[in-house]
Amino acid sequence: MQVNLMAAATTRLRALSRWWRSRPATTRDIELALVFTLLSFAEPLSKIGARFGDLPTHDASAASVLLTLGMTLPTAMRTRWPAVCLAVAGASFAVHESLGCPPTFGSLGLYIALYSVGAHQARFRRVVAAGATGGYVVFAVALRALDSPAGLADYLLYFLALAAMFGLGVLVRGRRAREAERRRLSAEAAVTAERGRLARELHDVVTHHVTAMVVQSGAAQYLTESPESVTEALGAINGTGRRALAELRFLLGVLEATGESAPRERVPVPGRVPDLVEQTRAGGQPIELVEDGERADMAIGAQLTAYRVVQESLTNAVKYAAGRRTLVRLAHTPGWTDVEVTTAGTAGGAPSSAALRDGGPHVSGGRGLTGLRERVEMLGGEFTAGPGPEGGFRVHARIPAEGAA
Repeated sequence: MQVNLMAAATTRLRALSRWWRSRPATTRDIELALVFTLLSFAEPLSKIGARFGDLPTHDASAASVLLTLGMTLPTAMRTRWPAVCLAVAGASFAVHESLGCPPTFGSLGLYIALYSVGAHQARFRRVVAAGATGGYVVFAVALRALDSPAGLADYLLYFLALAAMFGLGVLVRGRRAREAERRRLSAEAAVTAERGRLARELHDVVTHHVTAMVVQSGAAQYLTESPESVTEALGAINGTGRRALAELRFLLGVLEATGESAPRERVPVPGRVPDLVEQTRAGGQPIELVEDGERADMAIGAQLTAYRVVQESLTNAVKYAAGRRTLVRLAHTPGWTDVEVTTAGTAGGAPSSAALRDGGPHVSGGRGLTGLRERVEMLGGEFTAGPGPEGGFRVHARIPAEGAA
């Protein structure tokens, strides 16, 4: 029972803390100053206040009330003008102690002001700290002139306590700066990763569809004697172009999405591998599709990666091994899908050295086969590409159905 009550109390405190931090800093400072001022006149809390000098204490007066307000109300500007807050609170505290005014909880305003300078003073923080040190020396000299019984050790100890409050503020400021830098670097890394993802998508869409349209249009010019064949070729080109436009529109939508209207994760809906094979086959590339096993439910990212592996492999086959037999094999097992694309021939569909210099699939700045490797390994899968054991060129990817290992 007690554990449940403590858990409920902790939850409420966390909710209250989140609500408090969500409010504007100026509003929080004003509210803090008002509450702090009211508490400073509570008699039971006066024993908690700071005392220094051990001078004879006098009865409360209008001057002691004004000096108490001078130590509490400046906390309303501790975030905006921390140096001013420290100057007013420090002077009020020095006069308050020098006159022997009654102890007050409001004297803690000096500690709050010192912490605020360390945590919120953006410029001239060392100058403010040096000025505060000089003010403390003047205060100590004034106490000695008023026959304060405090000794050198007392002055030094109190100075260290004040310096500790300032140092605490500096530490908090440094932690906030490091956290802001971490968030900035994380945001930059996320932007870079998203740009890389979009670049890979653009490469896959443009390269495949444009290559297919070039091949199909090149073949159509030799079919003028058969009007039906020309119609079929033009229809294939039209279908390829429509698919390219659809995928490009999606990617442009991702690039244009901003603000709250932008979804957290936008992934293109993958096409069907049989349609992709049929589309490439219509361009004149002899392709055979073999699918083993029943495809398990795959995450969208895994489906898209499998589709891109086949798409890029067929694009390379058309570009570097036109007219050679190509085999696309999909093997589904529980939790995994194996994608294998093999192009026959002694050259194996591998790009020539000139093609590599021109930016072939192996050296395309993170695109092509290199981009496929990144895609698959990002999901926790395995990827290989190279000459096959019996000649030709083989691309193999093993992709987890859940999209991540």
